[in-house]
Amino acid sequence: MNVAAPKCAHAAHPRRDVLGTDVSVISRDGAMALLAENIAARRFMPVTFLNAHNANVAVADARFREALPGFLVLADGIGVDIASRMLYGEPFPDNLNGTDFVPQFFRQQKEKLTVALLGARRENALAAAEKLSEQAPQHEFVFLHDGYFGARDEEAILEQLRALKPHVLLVAMGVPRQELWIADHIGPEHCTVPIAVGALLDFLSGAVPRAPLWVRRLRLEWLFRLGLEPRRLWRRYVVGNPVFLLRVLRQKFLGRRGRV
Repeated sequence: MNVAAPKCAHAAHPRRDVLGTDVSVISRDGAMALLAENIAARRFMPVTFLNAHNANVAVADARFREALPGFLVLADGIGVDIASRMLYGEPFPDNLNGTDFVPQFFRQQKEKLTVALLGARRENALAAAEKLSEQAPQHEFVFLHDGYFGARDEEAILEQLRALKPHVLLVAMGVPRQELWIADHIGPEHCTVPIAVGALLDFLSGAVPRAPLWVRRLRLEWLFRLGLEPRRLWRRYVVGNPVFLLRVLRQKFLGRRGRV
């Protein structure tokens, strides 16, 4: 299955190329209205978020890069804002990181939605469903399966989705597995809006702490996360951030988006 065909659901919105990935130029309110509109009309629209790390992965992984045009890609983090300033002279309208954007979207929507959760560890996903139910009790949050499944479990998960056909499917498997899994397996018969949410369920469950609000407002949550998990994240941030900026400079002056 390929998700490139339904991209017309968001094609009307202007986009900016960041290292070969088109990122929608849209405000927080505009993005929430777009999601609500497509859900109400039952128009299939996969959603993901692009930050500096994901952009680096897309440069290196052709399958991931080729899947992204089938998604509404939202700007996430200070890295892509810096890239936008360098390439287009201004930042994106809003920072639409999924950890804040997705729960806010559910809180804002008054009509009842059915939301399925897939991914993370079972205990974290169940705790995240409970947290979302507290924050947005007007919706139904259904745990499907943790993120540790193989091919034998896959058909059962897809059958559950076909039977439930939720308005929203949260897929928390990490980049690029979550986007590739959506691209390869999910269509309008399974849900309306699949969203690749990364570590959202871990954050909601409390298993991974969020940075203090003042740190988030300074847009330095990446530095907080690096301090918590330096062994796992040093390559992503200490190496990855300079590589990302170098690639943006190459795009600006040479139009080149390959490896450095």
